[in-house]
Amino acid sequence: MTTEREPGVLELGLPDPVVDPELPTRVRIHEVGARDGLQNESALVPVEVKAEFVARLAAAGLRTVEATSFVHPKWVPQLADAEQLMPELAALPDRYPGLRLPVLVPNERGLDRALAHHATDVAVFASATETFARRNLNRSADEAMAMFRPVVERAGQAGVPVRGYLSMCFGDPWEGPVGTDQVIRHGLQLLELGCAELSLGDTIGVATPGQVTALLAGFVRAGVPVERLAVHFHDTYGQALANTLAALRSGVTVVDASAGGLGGCPYAKSATGNLATEDLVWMLHGLGIETGVDLAALAATSGWMARRLGRPSPSRTVRALLGADG
Repeated sequence: MTTEREPGVLELGLPDPVVDPELPTRVRIHEVGARDGLQNESALVPVEVKAEFVARLAAAGLRTVEATSFVHPKWVPQLADAEQLMPELAALPDRYPGLRLPVLVPNERGLDRALAHHATDVAVFASATETFARRNLNRSADEAMAMFRPVVERAGQAGVPVRGYLSMCFGDPWEGPVGTDQVIRHGLQLLELGCAELSLGDTIGVATPGQVTALLAGFVRAGVPVERLAVHFHDTYGQALANTLAALRSGVTVVDASAGGLGGCPYAKSATGNLATEDLVWMLHGLGIETGVDLAALAATSGWMARRLGRPSPSRTVRALLGADG
């Protein structure tokens, strides 16, 4: 049963915005709940529920919603229905102008499948550490880059922009702390391949704000415009929002988040959920930063999905707005 809470939270105008002139005026949220979130669920979510989830996220104002992954079903069975899902989403960009529905592709075969379903944006997933690369991609970090080269080239020829994910940017459960120079080297490789955007991932949630600031400054010194960088934080130690604020102060304007805090990493068992989109939106709106997101509609969507997964949402904001069972 949902616990009672004081009515009128949103009607009171909360959060009360106080603008910080040193922060960006607008942030684009790269929503990953339908892909990175659901791929870590033990239960298989029906394709019609996934399609409605994506549609609800778009209706809440999110304009970048990562839809699925064209990986082999053996590796991520939770996303084995990508071919069935994509046609269900085909009409959404017409209904919501500006909506992008990126998909993850691990190799050329994945790209072929994505292009066959008219994907307009794709992403590749690399690692800053050797151990995670071998566990996740079954090859070394440099071998993975070689595998991605034809993917990025062919996507560019098809007019499809590619996002590069770089995982384990702050710490690796098998290798320990990850050096800034090491992360920058692999990040530059992805950008040099032709990736339009680089998302820096704290895959096991060990980063602190000082590390975030130092890494972003290192990329800028290496000649990478901060506009090409995004951040992807996990909240294992409760630092995701603090790390996000540090990234914003460094000029980052693209932040990955997962509705309701869904997801982790199936290849890094110590990784807990992604930064919850609702928690991020609450903070951004409190700073007077525009997102285009309707927080009430987004929280309702995460509550809806939580009920279908049979457990409460991990998001503090969802629980505050909808009650303990939200």
